[in-house]
Amino acid sequence: MFFKLAWRSLMQRKGSVSLAVLSVAISLILVLGIEQLRSHTKNSFGRTISGVDLIVGAPTGQLNLLLYSIFHIGSASNHISWESYRKLSNLSQVDWAIPLSLGDSHLGYRVVGTSTGFLDHYQYGNKRPLELSTGQNFIDTFSVILGAEVARELNYRLDDTLILAHGLVGTRFTEHGENPFIVSGILKPTGTPVDRALYVSLVGLEAVHGVNVEHDDLVPTNITAFLLGLKSPMATFQVQREINEYSKEPLLAILPGIAISELWQILGGIERVLFFVSALVVFAALLGLCILLLSTMRERRSEIVLLRTIGSGPLFLFLLIQAEALLVLLLGVVLATSGLILGGWLVEPILIDKFGVYLDGIVIGEHTIVLLVLVLVSTLIVAAFPAISACRQSLGYSDLLR
Repeated sequence: MFFKLAWRSLMQRKGSVSLAVLSVAISLILVLGIEQLRSHTKNSFGRTISGVDLIVGAPTGQLNLLLYSIFHIGSASNHISWESYRKLSNLSQVDWAIPLSLGDSHLGYRVVGTSTGFLDHYQYGNKRPLELSTGQNFIDTFSVILGAEVARELNYRLDDTLILAHGLVGTRFTEHGENPFIVSGILKPTGTPVDRALYVSLVGLEAVHGVNVEHDDLVPTNITAFLLGLKSPMATFQVQREINEYSKEPLLAILPGIAISELWQILGGIERVLFFVSALVVFAALLGLCILLLSTMRERRSEIVLLRTIGSGPLFLFLLIQAEALLVLLLGVVLATSGLILGGWLVEPILIDKFGVYLDGIVIGEHTIVLLVLVLVSTLIVAAFPAISACRQSLGYSDLLR
């Protein structure tokens, strides 16, 4: 009964109520949109690398190792000898290994020296393998495979030639112009740092630094890091301990999932700031709803008198105003949800392309439920002020009716 009467009452003030609903909807789109973006970003962040049991590099801390080997941020403090890589990659528990050699660049993008196993074993997302949109794996020594963003931004096609540069900021004085590379393949977009790098063979990387590549047994002197996939996850900690205690040279083996979780915790302050800003926006919208309901109290004198005449008490009027506020909130939630679905459909290609964030529908997680409960409680609290005002008016009119 309350909601039926409240709905009819709202329909008498369609103009002002529509503005209130729109205000609430916009604030909810903002707060829920930020929460959804936070959730999807966290999920995409965690799916940067999949199926890799251990990342091995110089002992510079697990975050630094994760950043330069997977996210291509920063540099390694030391290298790993090829001999150590070969010995550890041949452990009985190891299924496959991917060597990584960093240090060169091309027009601001990282160059990664690796093996043909990179395309065979590297995975992202929910164990999704890398795929070529065109071309093939390393054809010869001077083949280069481009990440999707590199190919798009630099407008490269198959069989185009390019020149690598030594260091992260290349100049014409550091370019290896005597050994140009030919594009042999372009990867499909992944929404991960893979899209922002170029991949060459370890032999090719040695060649641009002046090593004679005519020898069939050519191997690099050292590499920057390597990835390991184990035959059984049960052996992860055993292999990790064996690598960390390796006597030939100091090494560090980390679990990528734990390192990514630690990195995300460092970014937790940004989450709290976004949450605070969203809460302020919702509070402003609900305050506007309160002002709207208060401003209509004088206009509704005749309505209140009529309700008192037919025997409605102050409690009835209090609950009626609360029901009106809840209906406005419900309409705002419906409008906000529709806006989020439509907005997600429109911006998803941009988020994937520019930021590597995948939207897998609306996620109703713990944070989202807490937000909705807080909004509901805040609405009831804010609506209490005009509801109390209506009760006071009803008491004044009851004296006049005697």
